[in-house]
Amino acid sequence: DGSYRQNRLNLTTLLVQPISAMLAKKLVSLPEDTVQNDRCIPLQMPATGKKIINLNIQSVTTYKTISNVIAYLKGTVFPDRYIIIGSHHNGLNAYGGQEWASSTAIITAFIQALMLKVKRGWRPDRTIVFCSWGGTSFGNIGSYEWAEDLKRVLQRNVVAYVSLHNPVRGNSTLHPVASPSLQQLAAESQSFNCVEKTKCPGSNVSSVQIQGDSDYFINHLGVPATQFSYEDIKTSENSSFLPEALFPVHTTKTEELDPSFSLHENIAKLTGQVTLQIANEPVLPFNALDIALEVQNSLKVATAFLLLFLGDEVDIPQLLAVASRLRDTAELLQSDEMRPANDPKERAPIRVRMLNDVLQSLEKSFLVHRAPPGLYRNILYRLDERTSQFSVLLEALEHCKLHQSNETIQAALSEVLNSINSAQVYFKAGLDVFETTLAGKK
Repeated sequence: DGSYRQNRLNLTTLLVQPISAMLAKKLVSLPEDTVQNDRCIPLQMPATGKKIINLNIQSVTTYKTISNVIAYLKGTVFPDRYIIIGSHHNGLNAYGGQEWASSTAIITAFIQALMLKVKRGWRPDRTIVFCSWGGTSFGNIGSYEWAEDLKRVLQRNVVAYVSLHNPVRGNSTLHPVASPSLQQLAAESQSFNCVEKTKCPGSNVSSVQIQGDSDYFINHLGVPATQFSYEDIKTSENSSFLPEALFPVHTTKTEELDPSFSLHENIAKLTGQVTLQIANEPVLPFNALDIALEVQNSLKVATAFLLLFLGDEVDIPQLLAVASRLRDTAELLQSDEMRPANDPKERAPIRVRMLNDVLQSLEKSFLVHRAPPGLYRNILYRLDERTSQFSVLLEALEHCKLHQSNETIQAALSEVLNSINSAQVYFKAGLDVFETTLAGKK
């Protein structure tokens, strides 16, 4: 209430109107044998004649209420530091089948298990916030508006986001995704919860773009995020900048995918393991070196493309030197300043708090000001499983091929280099603060 609302009448903002192949056949009067039900084939327009198709838009603007359900379990040591667990409930539309039910079931089971511990007097060190988002299928409205309202508080206080977006979408492959600083923790949790060691998968945690309500936390707040899900094929969902273009499809019922609910149980255990470690470890279990390694590997892959399109315009040794400096600083931070995580004697409260403040903001330097449609502002996330270079550079290379201009790729490269430099300075500043604090300590 009180916010300005644009008067759009009945104008839709959809850029496209998806139609079926069968309807396309009717519209352009194609012969019967050109449309086959068992496979996709290109539709050819008739060689002669023109056909005018009118699209009559009859949408009506209405206001609906999007509801979020938020609960929290207050921490005892660092109550002002939050771990957010995000699921979502059914929206205003009927699309999506039962995919929201898995999300709701797992977060409910996790809360129920935690409440048994709470009744016995247990409390986490950091506050755990449970969020069931509304309006997910319309563009993550519930999570976006909630986080936008509380942006200043969340920027300062959120430690991590654990996603439960559509956790059981298949039943063959466990697909863990985590931002670089959380990859090691996600891999360790996966191994810890694996009972049959002979069938346990290797450490296959990747940093690909995550769909759903984690978007705002990753791309506007720079919060480390992780998600465990089961899929039939280990591939990431394609990126989409039109989340409101909904395609109703047949959805397999939960009882068919996971009749014994063992997959749901495993996701609940993995989610719980990661959440409780982040909530209770004196020093946040984040890995600065993994970020530096991810950056270094992405730049190495990108250099071949940059040489091909920019040639002498780009100084490749300088690029790799920037990434190398970030790695050297991250190694110092990892080896010297992570000692309080392993040695209780070094856990001076002020030292631990300062270290956690640095670790909490490790990934914020990698938010670029603008990103192409469909790509994350957080450049640490890759577009999909098949690409390992920075997504913004990959998109700029495609733009370069299309327009025969290097301007876009130069701008994207500048964004990447500024992010790496900023991160290196941030890591170094953290080390300097610790040294000053220790030198002045009596």
